[in-house]
Amino acid sequence: MIQVRGIHKSFGEQHVLRGIDVDFHEGQCNLIIGLSGSGKTVFLKSVLGLHDLDQGSISFDGRVLGEMGKKEIKALRQEMGMVFQGSALFNSLTIAENVRLPLDFFASMTEAEKDERVRFCLERVRIEPDSFSKTPAELSGGMQKRVAIARAIVLNPKYLFCDEPNSGLDPETAIVIDQLIHDITHEFGMTTVINTHDMNSVLEIGDHVILMKNGIKAWEGTMEEVLDSDDSAVVDYVFRSNLFKKLRTALKKA
Repeated sequence: MIQVRGIHKSFGEQHVLRGIDVDFHEGQCNLIIGLSGSGKTVFLKSVLGLHDLDQGSISFDGRVLGEMGKKEIKALRQEMGMVFQGSALFNSLTIAENVRLPLDFFASMTEAEKDERVRFCLERVRIEPDSFSKTPAELSGGMQKRVAIARAIVLNPKYLFCDEPNSGLDPETAIVIDQLIHDITHEFGMTTVINTHDMNSVLEIGDHVILMKNGIKAWEGTMEEVLDSDDSAVVDYVFRSNLFKKLRTALKKA
């Protein structure tokens, strides 16, 4: 579990995070939503330890991030997987080599063990062996995202972080990627934190949803509670489009 307690972060006179408290539980997809400028990107980077906090604490299963030494932080990094917005794959490497990179840097495994772990992760995201030798440039955006997920889980992380995993994908592919992240989270019992603008993701896989507004946690609940909520922050964010307004009206009548 990741526990966030009273965190504040400012850049000059801009107070971006204003006292956020939240728990992210293992085996759940925890989605962070909010308008651009709401603070969710700074929040995610703070949880990852990329920003020093002005106030508050972040702990990983009881280990407080700000109290760790360099060796402890390095060990924690190896327990984290990251799916970047643009996949961040190396076109000079095959997809198998891309997935293998974290193992080469951090794992004490034989070459055969590394090969087997790469094979398992790629097949888990439903990539066939005859594609292992291809480069990312030869793959579709959806397939590249699958490779990015395979790389993120290759070290068997406790914590999985995803930054806009559906960015640039068509709606059908986005659903597939959402379901893949959801299934892997539940299968391996990871604590997954996802930054997203995609309301379809919220309604499909949002075990736990955090809505941020002006640097605070404006609301939290489940994907089922999102559509039932009368909270003004939720209504203003979720039901801006005519489609979701109609969906809300239909559900209220049902």
